[in-house]
Amino acid sequence: MDLHQAMQVFIAVVDAGSLTAAGQRLEMSTTMVGNHLRALEQRLGAPLLHRTTRRQNLTEFGALYHARCTDILGQIEAACRLAEDALATPGGTLRVTAPPTFGAECLMPLLPDYLARHPAVKVDVVLTDRLVDLVDEGFDAAFRLGTLESPRLVARPLRDHRLLLCAAPSYVARRGRPVRPQELSGHDCLAFTYPAGTEWRWTERQWRFTGEEGEGETVVAVDGPVAVNHAQALRRAALAGLGIAMLPEVMVATDIAEHRLLQLLTPYTLPSRPMHLLYAPERQRSPKLKGFIEFALQAFGGDALTAGTA
Repeated sequence: MDLHQAMQVFIAVVDAGSLTAAGQRLEMSTTMVGNHLRALEQRLGAPLLHRTTRRQNLTEFGALYHARCTDILGQIEAACRLAEDALATPGGTLRVTAPPTFGAECLMPLLPDYLARHPAVKVDVVLTDRLVDLVDEGFDAAFRLGTLESPRLVARPLRDHRLLLCAAPSYVARRGRPVRPQELSGHDCLAFTYPAGTEWRWTERQWRFTGEEGEGETVVAVDGPVAVNHAQALRRAALAGLGIAMLPEVMVATDIAEHRLLQLLTPYTLPSRPMHLLYAPERQRSPKLKGFIEFALQAFGGDALTAGTA
C-alpha cells in the first residue's frame, strides 16, 4: 500500500463527503477509493469512518487522524515547493523602479553585481519620482523614498537617503563660507523644485538643520537665482559656482572628495529621507526577485534588515 496516496484518498473522501465524489475528484474509480480506505484502516487497526448507505461520519479516531494527515500532507507539499524553488534558476525579465538620482548614482553602478550572479535575468529599470503601482503596472520591486502608504507591499528598510550642503570653491572664494545656518539668508541658494503636493516641497524656500547637542532645529528662509527640477542639473549649477545647493550625498561624494565641491556647515545635519525596497508578498517566491532582494539588502541595507509592511 502507498501510504501517502492512501492518506490523500482518505482526506478526499472526508472533504468530498462520499467515496463516489472523492473518486471523481481524484479521477479514480469508487472501487479503488474503497480499496485504499480499507487498506489504510487495516494498517491502522482502527476504523476511520462510520458508513451507512446514506451517509458517512468520522469516528473519534478518524477525526484525529484526518487532522494529522492534513498537517503531514501540507508539510510534504511545502517541502516539495522548497526543493523546486531551491533548484529553480532565476531567469526572465525583472522590472524595477527607483528614484532618478538613486537609480543613476547608486543602483546602476552596482547592477552588474546582480547580473553576474544571475546571468539569465534581464533587468528593466524605470527611473521616476512617480509612485508607481507595482501590482497594476507589473513591477517586481521598487526603491522608494519617504513615507510609505501601501499596506499591500512588503517593505525592507535600506540606508537613509542623506543630503549635504555644498558649493564650488569659486563661489566660496567670491561670497565667503557660511559657518552658521542663519548666514544662508545672505547667500545665493539653489533650489530643487519638487512636484506640487510632495512632502519635500518646503525645501524650495526653507532649509532645516539639526545642530550639535542642545541646539535643536534651525529653519532658515533661503533664496537664489536658480531653481530646477533635476538633481544633475542642480549639481551642474553648483559646480558652475552659481550658489549653494542641497544635494544627495550619493551624487556629490566624489565631487567633494576631489575638491570640485566643498561641503558646508559640516557640524550641522540636514534632514534625511528613509528608503525602502518594496515588493508584493505574492511575488517574493520568484527566484529572480529573491536574488534581487538579497542583492539590494547587501548593497544598500542599513543596520536593521528586518522585514516589515508598508
